[in-house]
Amino acid sequence: MRETQTIVDVINKSLKDLYSTDIVTGLPIFRIVWSEDEMEKRYGTFDDFLPGTQIFLRTVTETREVPKYRQWIHNKHILERLVLVPEFQQHELPSSKVSYEPLWVFEDRVGNYLPPRLDAAKFIIDGVLEAQIVNTMMITGKESQDKPNLARYIDPEGTTEGAKAFRKQEIDGMVEELFGDETGLMGQTLSRSQGGGQAIIVPHNYKD
Repeated sequence: MRETQTIVDVINKSLKDLYSTDIVTGLPIFRIVWSEDEMEKRYGTFDDFLPGTQIFLRTVTETREVPKYRQWIHNKHILERLVLVPEFQQHELPSSKVSYEPLWVFEDRVGNYLPPRLDAAKFIIDGVLEAQIVNTMMITGKESQDKPNLARYIDPEGTTEGAKAFRKQEIDGMVEELFGDETGLMGQTLSRSQGGGQAIIVPHNYKD
């Protein structure tokens, strides 16, 4: 079941307001899309067949507009992040220096459809941003200029034990709802191959 575009538009506006836009392109940093709709221009080698058959016609190397997700992600909403296209991949995506890459698929632990939600999207995004800030500080040995913002990811409820316990319960509930018992946010694959350190959570059913 696909949510109405109005619902998705409202969530995407909130994500834009919360996390801003790219200063060069003006595109929102995070957005939610429908897996069946997304297309991209990709350079590669393609085998052509007679439409509706398995009769081989030719092999062509060129730039084509191809489906982005629907070959392996079916009828799901996807949270994406705008990243720089690494130099070694720019020949594959020749139309742009930036690309939206999948951050999370809205589905349960067995692959069933889940509706997109702003609180779930924020949970995923904030976890990635926190990991990115901490990783930068560990690599450079220096405090990140984003460190003042880190507090809101770690302990937005304050410093009292009661507030910490409440926050932990809130996080545990969201982790259970999104990931189930056998996985967790920190157990997902964090890829820093996108755009020189950009961190993404690769959905378990996403194939390169």
